[in-house]
Amino acid sequence: MKVLIARLNHETNTFSPVPTTLADFGPEGATFDEAAYRDNQGMRTAMSAFIDLAERHGATLVTPVSASANPSGPVDAAAYTQLTDRIVAAAPGCDAILLDLHGAMVAENSADGEGDLLRRVRAAAPGVPIAVALDLHGNLTDAMVDNADVMVGFKTYPHVDMYETGEHAGRLLFDLLAGRRRPVTRWRGLPLMSHTLRSASFEGAMQRAIDTARAEEGAGALAVSIFAGFSLADISAPCMSVVVVDDGSPERAQATADRIAERIWAERDAFFYRSEPLAQSIARARQLSQGASRPVLLLDHGDNCMSGGTCDTMGVLQEALAQGLSGIGVGPICDPEAVARMFDAGEGATLTVDLGNKRSLAHIGIDEAPMRLTGTVRQLGDGCYTVSGPTYTGQRFNMGRSARFETEAASIVVTERTHEHWDVGVFECVGLDPRGCRFLLLKSRMYCRPVFVPMSAALVECDSAGVTSSDYSRFPFVHVARPVFPLDEMPERLGFADECRP
Repeated sequence: MKVLIARLNHETNTFSPVPTTLADFGPEGATFDEAAYRDNQGMRTAMSAFIDLAERHGATLVTPVSASANPSGPVDAAAYTQLTDRIVAAAPGCDAILLDLHGAMVAENSADGEGDLLRRVRAAAPGVPIAVALDLHGNLTDAMVDNADVMVGFKTYPHVDMYETGEHAGRLLFDLLAGRRRPVTRWRGLPLMSHTLRSASFEGAMQRAIDTARAEEGAGALAVSIFAGFSLADISAPCMSVVVVDDGSPERAQATADRIAERIWAERDAFFYRSEPLAQSIARARQLSQGASRPVLLLDHGDNCMSGGTCDTMGVLQEALAQGLSGIGVGPICDPEAVARMFDAGEGATLTVDLGNKRSLAHIGIDEAPMRLTGTVRQLGDGCYTVSGPTYTGQRFNMGRSARFETEAASIVVTERTHEHWDVGVFECVGLDPRGCRFLLLKSRMYCRPVFVPMSAALVECDSAGVTSSDYSRFPFVHVARPVFPLDEMPERLGFADECRP
C-alpha cells in the first residue's frame, strides 16, 4: 500500500502587509521528500501522526512536502503553485492520501487555497480516499468538504492536539480502507465572523460547542469538528462552521451539523469580543501590579504574530510609558533595521534608535512614526531556542539575529523576524529572565498562555491599532458575503435544523 502524506499550513490575514514567499516557508519551514519525513518524525504535528499510522500499517510512504509559515499576507502565487504542484504530482498511483492542512490559506492566485488544492488532488487521483486534518481556525468551503472523505479539526485553542487530530483523521481513513467504516462528511457554515479571542477552547461558548461535539462523537458520530474560522480574511465566508463525519448516513451527518450550528447561532453574541480602550487597559494593569511578586502580562493582540501581525507596532509600549510603567519586558519587536544598528554598535553600546512602526498600515488607516528610544545594547544573539512545551515541544525556532535593548523603563527584545511566544526562550536567548519583570508586553493572543500565564500575577488584553485588532470596523471588507454577524443585523434563528425535519 502506497500512502501520500503532506503538510501545508498557512493562516492568511489578507490585511497583513507581511509578505508570504517561498522563503517564508523555509529554510526551516519547508522541506521536501525524505527531509519532509524526517522533520515530522517524532514531532506533535498531524503529519507526524499520519506517518506513525501509515508505518504501523506497513505502508510505503510518499512525503513530497512539509511546509508551514507564520500567519501573514496572501501567499505568493509562485510559492503556492510550487508547493501545491508537488502534492498534486505525487498523488497518482497512491492508495490513500493524508493531508495536514490549515484551512484558512489565501494565495495571490487562489482565494480558497485548500479547496483548490483538494480539487486538484481529487482530479489527479480519482477514487483514492483522502483524509484531512485542519486547524480550528479554518474557513471551510464546499470545495474543501466535497473533495475529502474524512475531515477532522483541532479541538483545542491554544492548539495542543495537532497530533491527536491527525491520528483521528488517519484512523478513520484506514478504517475506510479496511471496510470497517463508511465515513461520509457533511457541513454547515454560519454567517458568523467570530473573534479569535472568543475561540479559546477552555471557556465560554466555544468550550460549550466543543463539548457538544465530543458528546456527539460519544453517541456514535465518527468525528465532529467546530471551526471558529479566521475573520481577518477578506474572502466570501471567513466564518464559523461545523463539520460532521458519520458512519454511512449523510442525512444523519447533516442533521447533526445543523443542530450544532443552530446552538452556536443562539450564542452568537458570546463569539463577539468587546475591547476596552487601550489607556484603560494599561491603567488596569498598573493597578493589578500593586503588591504583585510576579509580572502582569500585557497581551498586545492588535499586533499578534500568529494572526498576521507585523510585530512592530509601538502603541502599547507608548501608552505604558506615558502612564509611568517601568520594569517592562517587551518583545519581540520585529525591526531588522534596528537590529543591524545594534549589531554594528556592539554589546555595551549606548545609542538612540527609531524603533518599530516600520511597516506601513496606511491601507487600514494607520500611520504612526517609529518610536525614538535611547538605551544600551545589553546582549546580542542568533535568536535561536528550543521549545520546552507544551506546544511544538522539542522544535527549534529561529527569530533571526536578535538583541536585548535596555532603556530606563523597559528591556526590549528586537528581532529580524516576527515571532510568537512559544517559550521563555524568546527572552532567555538574549539573557532576559521574564520572571523578573514587573510587566511583560507580549505580541500574542493565546499561544503564550500555557507558558506565561502560570508565571504571571495577572493578564490584561490590550487591543492596539494593528492588522490583528479585534475592532472589525478598522478593516475595509469588500469580498465578505453579506449580511453577516457582527457586521450586520441578523435574524434570531437561521432554520438550519428545520430543513432536515420531516
